[in-house]
Amino acid sequence: MLTPELIHGALELERTDRGLRPHRLPAWARAQAQDPQLDTVEAQPAGVRLALRTAATAIELDSIRTRREFPGVPDRPDGVYDLLVDGVLTGQAGVGGGDTVTVDLAAGTVTRQVGAPGTLTFAGLPARDKRVEIWLPHHESTELVALRADAPVVAAEHVGPRWWHHGSSISQGSNAASPSTTWVALAAAAAGADVTNLGFGGSALLDPFIGRILRDSDADVISVEIGINLVNADLMRRRAFAPAVHGLLDTIRDGHPTTPIVLISPLYCPIHETTPGPGAFDVEALREGRVAFVATGEPGPDKLTLTVIRDELARITGVRADEHLSLVDGLDLYGEADHAEHPLPDRLHPDAASHRLIASRFAHRLSLPTG
Repeated sequence: MLTPELIHGALELERTDRGLRPHRLPAWARAQAQDPQLDTVEAQPAGVRLALRTAATAIELDSIRTRREFPGVPDRPDGVYDLLVDGVLTGQAGVGGGDTVTVDLAAGTVTRQVGAPGTLTFAGLPARDKRVEIWLPHHESTELVALRADAPVVAAEHVGPRWWHHGSSISQGSNAASPSTTWVALAAAAAGADVTNLGFGGSALLDPFIGRILRDSDADVISVEIGINLVNADLMRRRAFAPAVHGLLDTIRDGHPTTPIVLISPLYCPIHETTPGPGAFDVEALREGRVAFVATGEPGPDKLTLTVIRDELARITGVRADEHLSLVDGLDLYGEADHAEHPLPDRLHPDAASHRLIASRFAHRLSLPTG
């Protein structure tokens, strides 16, 4: 019953000896990066969901989760699966068991403990034909093993304009309450869009393969959140930044000459507004059992900060004179006043309430086609 046609939002499905592992990057792109961080986050199925039509009143899903543990760093909450019936969130659950990957940052070692599949059960569904979506955890890798229901299941159609979005951990959904309540998922629901989420924690780094993936996509609208990872990775200087952004846009335009493209500049983040990266864990916070981040860079000529990136993106948008290119100032989505009311809990990622706020402000900026 578990077939690839049921799975929306993944770019590739890897058949393992245990099931299907959704990937949000194809194998050729992963091979070009050779980055353990990117390998981890692209396999976390943010925005990936099972979409089916059925009259079933009970559905079971067997899956194998992969938990990542960092000794000395507080654990993230367990992954959540969201059940949507005809677009309405009607249930949430998690699974036990699964694999555990332990990353000892001090020792520089990675160990893996293999576990058994867990079973997710949703019962009491209305006994009528309906669209059912099961959204997979946005920060926990998952292998799908089996799907069972008490009535026939068929793949649901894609509904709405295709929106492809690329961004950082904020787009992937860090600190969101659940996979269907990340700001990207909420904005897609509000706008009636069929979303593919290419938000990768720590990895929105203007990689050329992202441009080629977006170029070759079936997108009706494309958006790219740029900035925070370039700063906290201290990856490049101002001289390299603008040509890299132009290169990304040029590549997308090769396949989408008139498709709306929305650039999103950085949201407000006090630690990096005027202080360059690299970013790091706040050691004092870790001693207190909290996760928080600090900026450790020193200001200098040509160094990137969030204010520098906002200025550069505004300049780039202006000089391209592209009527189908628009810029959303990240401060209009989450600014200083919003931070005063809903501070970033770890100094880097918005909380669940802020995800909802950002979604409500962004949804109408998608420039979705109407025909």
